[in-house]
Amino acid sequence: MARPRVLAALTRRFSDIDLAEEAYQEACLRALERWRRDGLPRDPTGWLLLTGRNATIDRVRRDKRIVFQDVMPEQEEDPGDVEADLADEIDLSELRDDVLRLMFMCCHPDLSLQDQLALALKVIGGFSVEKIARAFVVRPKAMEQRITRAKKKASSLATQLDTPSLQERAARLDAVSTMIYLLFNEGYSASGGDIHIHTELCEEAIRLARLLIALFPSQPEVMGLLSLCLLQHSRRRARIDGKGGLVPLEQQDRSLWSRVEISEGKVLLEKALLRGRPGSYQIQAAIAAVHCAAAGADDTDWQEIERLYAALEQVHPTPVVSLNRAVALAKVRGAAAGLEHLSSLSDALSNYLYFHTTRAALLDEGGETREAIRSYKRALELGPTGQEYEHIREKIALCGQKQKNTDAM
Repeated sequence: MARPRVLAALTRRFSDIDLAEEAYQEACLRALERWRRDGLPRDPTGWLLLTGRNATIDRVRRDKRIVFQDVMPEQEEDPGDVEADLADEIDLSELRDDVLRLMFMCCHPDLSLQDQLALALKVIGGFSVEKIARAFVVRPKAMEQRITRAKKKASSLATQLDTPSLQERAARLDAVSTMIYLLFNEGYSASGGDIHIHTELCEEAIRLARLLIALFPSQPEVMGLLSLCLLQHSRRRARIDGKGGLVPLEQQDRSLWSRVEISEGKVLLEKALLRGRPGSYQIQAAIAAVHCAAAGADDTDWQEIERLYAALEQVHPTPVVSLNRAVALAKVRGAAAGLEHLSSLSDALSNYLYFHTTRAALLDEGGETREAIRSYKRALELGPTGQEYEHIREKIALCGQKQKNTDAM
């Protein structure tokens, strides 16, 4: 995850997001040539940062089209020749939290919440416009326009895009927490592509959540956010089988779950809940903790999970929360109860892949295999990852076999 750290440090240096992105791209182009020839440097992040910074300073001096302060003195050395001095050149204490600083910058109150999140996903996460558009359930063209507007606005605020004061950070805390949450979710379950799980994104989100706790040690929702990420991430080794296929929660080998991360997540959650009035992240972490406490799928306390989802619907009423509650209702009261709860969500989630896979699974459980196949096929049209695509195809084949057996009777 060198990209967010390098880009964040370059943004701090130049106070210009577009200029920082250009610098990072130039550094990557040079790295392709140099690293292929000379091998990976000892500190790739430092190499990219110095290369991007020096290339941009040289370009600015040549064309004089950009004026900025705090430019480093003349430095024409090739980073490959000064690698031994990297530790002296880079302020590691600042580099450590440059990404978090950039997140607070992107979450400037003069930008709308959606623009803040879209900008941060593009600039910090490096996500494509198409991926961000899927996450927001909008058209890619509309998302591209939104990001362009947000970057222009951020550039106009360049003099303000310094490290916010503690009071300003507190005001932007909700937006930054949401950004970390979305970053983790993209790693936990990718919105497209061939790979379903991006472990490095999950780990970067966890790292940023830890930095947030260092800044706001008494905030229970920040504790809840880190707890949620740790509990979910603890299952990563069991989510993919030896052939690269997805393994549903109920079929996972729980001995592969990380007990260290589960223990830390539970301690954080208990500490947060002592503060009273749990918020969305704490409730979601509590749901994840119930799953982690079960020795096996059959031991899961679905009544407690359904109760927690009902509470989450009150605190954070969204169609996706209601979708998850439908799954819990089906476990407690049967597939018909889950389908009834889903019926009111069909319009809001008509283009949401997991609505159709959830509906298909409940229809299959209720014996309506033909309708289940239709829902699974609709899900295939909504851009699943390569691993999800194969998993859904397997489900369609199983439903098809069930229908053949039923027709033969």
